Amino acid sequence: MKLVRVGEPGLERAAVLGAQGEILRLPDSFGDVDANFWRQNRLEEVRHLLDANQLGDQVREPVRYGSPIAKPEKVICIGLNYRDHAKETGSPVPDEPIIFMKAPNCVIGPNDEILVPRKSTKTDWEVELGVVIGQRARYLESPDDARAVIAGYCLSHDVSEREFQLERGGQWDKGKCCETFNPLGPWLVTADEIDDPQNLGLRLSVNGVRRQDGTTSDMIFGVDHIVWYLSQFMVLEPGDLINTGTPAGVSMGHDDVPFLRAGDVTELSIDGLGCQRNVLGQA
Repeated sequence: MKLVRVGEPGLERAAVLGAQGEILRLPDSFGDVDANFWRQNRLEEVRHLLDANQLGDQVREPVRYGSPIAKPEKVICIGLNYRDHAKETGSPVPDEPIIFMKAPNCVIGPNDEILVPRKSTKTDWEVELGVVIGQRARYLESPDDARAVIAGYCLSHDVSEREFQLERGGQWDKGKCCETFNPLGPWLVTADEIDDPQNLGLRLSVNGVRRQDGTTSDMIFGVDHIVWYLSQFMVLEPGDLINTGTPAGVSMGHDDVPFLRAGDVTELSIDGLGCQRNVLGQA
C-alpha cells in the first residue's frame, strides 16, 4: 500500500494510491498520518476499506504531494553508511553507525522548493532510503526484531550544507537542519510491499546530469541493524523517520563538481518508492 498526503502546505489530507494510481482520500475520522495513526494501528482499517473498494472520494490531478508522514517526533540520520561514499570523502569505514539528527521541521514535500541558506557556499545533495517506524521500539533484542517495528519506506533527500557541517565548529547538525533540507516522498510504501530493503537502486541527478547511482546493498550497516542499534540508545516512536545514508556521488567528494545554487534542479528516485523533483531557491 502507498500512503500519501496531498494538499497545500499545512492543509494536507491523508490518502492512498489505488491500483491505477488514483488518489483516494481517507475519511476525516482517520486524521493525519502521524504518530497516533501508527499507535492506533489505523493502517489495518485503511487496508480493509481499500480492499472493500470503500474509498471512493478521489482527489483530482494536478495535486501537490506533501510529506507522506506528518510531524515526526525525530528525524535520525546515519552518516557514512556506504563504503563508496566513505571512500570519496576520505573517511574511514566506521566500526559502528554514525548518528546525527535533523530537525523535524526540515521535512517538506517531495517536489517543494529547497532553499539555499543565506551565506551558504557548499549546499550538497544526498539521496537516501527513509525508514518510518510504526511501533515503539526500545532495546530490541537483535536485528531480527527490527522488521516488526517498521511501518514502511520512502524516498528521502538529506540536503546538507558542508561548510556549516564541517567547518563551523564540528557540529554536523548545523549543516543538516536548515529549513527545507529534507524533501520526503512522494509516498510511503508499507513494509509488506518491499521484499528486500537491501536491494533497491538509488539515483540522483542535478540539472539533468547523473551524480549518484547506487544500491542499498552497498550499505555498511543494513536497515535491520540500524533500527536495532538505534533502539539501544534511544526510544524509537511511531512516526519517527530514519535516513539511512547515501551512496557515492556527492559534491563534497569531487573538486570538479559544483555545489547547489539557486536555480538548480535536483531529481531523485528509488526503485518502487517514486521520484522527486526540486527547484532550488534562495532563503
